[in-house]
Amino acid sequence: MNLRNLRHANLRIPLIELKRSVAPWAGAVVLVAALAFLHLISGPWWEGPALWTAQWTSMAMWTRYLLFFLWPLAVGLGALQGLRDHRSKISELLASTPRPARHRAAVLAGTTAFTLVSAFAVLVLVGAVLVLTGDSSYAHLGWLPISLVGALALGAGAVLGMGVARALPSVLTPPALAVVALLLTSFLRQHQSSEHVVPTSAVPNRLSLLMPGVAEVRETLLTLSVPVHLGQTLWLLGMAATGLALLAAAGPRARLLALTPLLAGGALALLLLPAAPRDTYVVDRAAAALVCDGPVCVTKARQGRLDDLAGPGKEALSLLRGALGDQAPVAFHEIAVPRALSARSQRSREFVLMDFRDRAIGEAEGKRLTRALVAQGMVPLCRPRSATESGTQEDAVAQGIAIAWVFGEEPRPIDGTMHSAKDQAEMAGPVWEKFAALPQAEQRQRMSAAHAAAVSCEGDPLTILADGASR
Repeated sequence: MNLRNLRHANLRIPLIELKRSVAPWAGAVVLVAALAFLHLISGPWWEGPALWTAQWTSMAMWTRYLLFFLWPLAVGLGALQGLRDHRSKISELLASTPRPARHRAAVLAGTTAFTLVSAFAVLVLVGAVLVLTGDSSYAHLGWLPISLVGALALGAGAVLGMGVARALPSVLTPPALAVVALLLTSFLRQHQSSEHVVPTSAVPNRLSLLMPGVAEVRETLLTLSVPVHLGQTLWLLGMAATGLALLAAAGPRARLLALTPLLAGGALALLLLPAAPRDTYVVDRAAAALVCDGPVCVTKARQGRLDDLAGPGKEALSLLRGALGDQAPVAFHEIAVPRALSARSQRSREFVLMDFRDRAIGEAEGKRLTRALVAQGMVPLCRPRSATESGTQEDAVAQGIAIAWVFGEEPRPIDGTMHSAKDQAEMAGPVWEKFAALPQAEQRQRMSAAHAAAVSCEGDPLTILADGASR
């Protein structure tokens, strides 16, 4: 009977903490702030193939991206909760009770961490529902560690804030902690990169990974490597342990000893965390595996697009064979190896390589998609064209002229580029006038030469179409 009463008492204490503390409000603030950011602020999370509801991995990565401001917020809210006893002026009274300080610390920290972790779980749940009701057909659990570490980061940050506020009881502690955490996170976030290059930076990659946020999501095929998960988990567990120790510490010596878990976790994390971004963001091989319908192949992560792509792709291949003969590619493949920002696009003489970040292809359907695929097959882009890269106007005009020649029509501007239709038309007019006046055999020869120059990335296809020679 006594044991049952003890269990009921132990259960009532956390419930009372939840009712009388700011912990539920902290969770509500974090959840509302995250949802407001994702739904009310326009950004890359709402456009392109890597939007936050497109795939499971991109959903997990974008919610982790929000930690650049959610984590400092959690630290500040935790510090506010840690000042509760000081504000109530009952610290000495609690110290005189027979209940161990570590028990009080565990309950106080546990309730706040629970509400923040629950808020993050609800955020992920909202994203999961949107992914399930969207166009994604690739289900996997590889995204789960990304979200679990994010939830741990919020809980650990709040507990650390509570411990620091208990050690430095001042009304200035919560805002000061939040500001310092935000500045530190923002500074280190500038040096994180999801690209396949090692950035030149004064901040080592290992050090930047001590911050729980991730870089902007540009590729749905990239995920965080296992060493990142392990290193960040050790660091965050050390952070939480130090916060708990500071909450229970009774003197200066105990507070100094409380820093041991934080330092140990940081040291172990730095040993595990990768030194270069290329080992931080790695290709998800399962997601990058190709799924094909005849000669048209996409990655497994985007296999939901295959049905709509197969028909236009096969029609485009037929048109390319008629236009290029033996030079014509034999298949369409989605690019499965992400490239660095502004790096040269991959080249292939056998396949047409598609990048769905190119809006001319990624947002096209039906006949427009067929035309876009023909354009990419005739004049493959050497210079990337995506939401963050414009390509060149010369490339867009050369593709427009190639489409017009294949379909036997007047040139039209390429949709989905950052170059206006007027500018494309003004540049294309004189070139098309000269090109259309040539004999059919000369037109075919120049078009073949322009195709070869584009595939090799040597020479200017538009100059070849206009003058028959490259610059």
